Amino acid sequence: MSRLEAKKPPLFISDPLTKDTVSWSLSLLNGILKSCYGPAGRLKQLHNGVGGYVCTTSQSSAILSRLSVSHPVLRVLTASIQNHISRFSDCGLFTAILCCSLIENFKSLNIASCTVVKISKHLLSLCMDYLKSEACGCRVSVDFSSLETLLCLVRSVLRSKPACMLNKQEADHLTVLILKAFMFTVPCHVETNAVLGKCVIVPVKGRRVVDSTVLPGVLIETPEIQSAKPLTVKRSCSDVIKMALFCVSMSGDLFNPEEGTVTVHHGISLEKSELNCLLNVGKQLVNDEVGLVVCQKVIHPSLKQYLKENHIMAVDRAGLSLMEPLSQMTGSKPIASIHLLSPSCYGSLKDVRIESFASKRFVHLIPNDTVVCSLILCNRNETAWDELKRACETAEHVLQLTIKEPLALLGGGCTETHLASYIRHKSCSLPTSSFKDLDCSRTQYQLVADGFCRSLESVACSLNHDDGEILTDMVHGHCWFVPSGFPSVSNWSDLVSKCGCGINGNTENLNWRLLQGQFGSPIIRDGPKEPSGKVADSLTLDCFAAKCSGLQVALETANLILDLSYVIEDQN
Repeated sequence: MSRLEAKKPPLFISDPLTKDTVSWSLSLLNGILKSCYGPAGRLKQLHNGVGGYVCTTSQSSAILSRLSVSHPVLRVLTASIQNHISRFSDCGLFTAILCCSLIENFKSLNIASCTVVKISKHLLSLCMDYLKSEACGCRVSVDFSSLETLLCLVRSVLRSKPACMLNKQEADHLTVLILKAFMFTVPCHVETNAVLGKCVIVPVKGRRVVDSTVLPGVLIETPEIQSAKPLTVKRSCSDVIKMALFCVSMSGDLFNPEEGTVTVHHGISLEKSELNCLLNVGKQLVNDEVGLVVCQKVIHPSLKQYLKENHIMAVDRAGLSLMEPLSQMTGSKPIASIHLLSPSCYGSLKDVRIESFASKRFVHLIPNDTVVCSLILCNRNETAWDELKRACETAEHVLQLTIKEPLALLGGGCTETHLASYIRHKSCSLPTSSFKDLDCSRTQYQLVADGFCRSLESVACSLNHDDGEILTDMVHGHCWFVPSGFPSVSNWSDLVSKCGCGINGNTENLNWRLLQGQFGSPIIRDGPKEPSGKVADSLTLDCFAAKCSGLQVALETANLILDLSYVIEDQN
């Protein structure tokens, strides 16, 4: 008889944030994420304890998905950040660093957590109202009739990923390609429920980044096709190529025994019966003037030969990931059964060609209207390619979010320091009635507001990895980085030329102050001013929707963690 252990009672941990283990783990996580932040962020290598694949990255999506987090408080934090990343792709590190800093700063205040939560929610509402107002001085409008701002937005995403190992020429080349690919996915004829197309990334590793290119339509790798042979595809009477898209196996495989019992009469061959069904499908495709058959899985060699003899091109092993883009591009409906074939399921193509790239051969499906394109993405090695793929997907998602809400926020730490200056100015001019509504004193409000502003500033400070001084100005409330090696008593005008986002130069008397240290950003008497003049070509921008969401997620997650009284763990 096996030994039975008595069931252990659950473990109750009161006030988890007061425990040294949690504080140390939170501080360690914050330090790891801060060191990854920005174009000069330090890379991290992540792998499991028994070897295997090593991921070199500085991106939050890769780091958080591979970090092993055991404490429930940190699991809440990382799950919240990962949920934000799954929805917006961008500003994951911003959200995580801000959340950790808010917890640390608010925890150090001798104020009840319920009061901190109420005040911080009010501060968040002030920030969101300001960011969404026309008077906001840290946002710019995105004009889709001009490429300048869009190029800045994409370039900022790529520059913030150092593990991609891109030089300026490569970054500029990819920036144009990503924007071109995105423009391909925007439908030419806008309807009430317009849907953006797809950009399919085709991997080519071991080649130069500048060899990357964008082609309209879909590329399907087909090693067995010889590029030297001329390609003849049957066209219908309307001079288009009719296409059938199958998402079911056409290999002639027999039934899986797990699906049930099949009764077979004597003398009947299941293999021949299945092949006859496939050939009957082939005859119908010939009669319906189909010129191209694409199958997600495998096509039987006999059916392939039959289709070839009737001038129908067959492409198999296309894979699940191409089913949706192919359906969207051609108008074909994926056929899920070889026994039910309706002519209404067919789609159409403009042309089919064979393309060779590096040592690979592809069938290039060219649509009538381009809403799907293929980005042939090259990089020198697998590690850099993986990081670049994530960066390109993020940039594409940022453009999709921006077309819904054509705004961008100033990057390079300037939005954070500008918001901190605005909140300090606003919190000093609040009427007494506001404190009564929040059931707090003016002192409590000022303390929480100061912790909130210092948390924003700590995000901006995280961009500096070289021990240089960080400044903020008294006019715009922007962030300025001084190269390392200069004393704090230097003449700042001789050392800085542009602010972090690149929109302001030191052409006027900006009256800089040190950002690091106990004083933080200054209180500007009339609030920070809007930047004047035209948007610069080399502007650093952040996605408006992603950063606004990150600000909300960071504060709401920090409030949730601060409000935790108990953690109950099952020990069985």
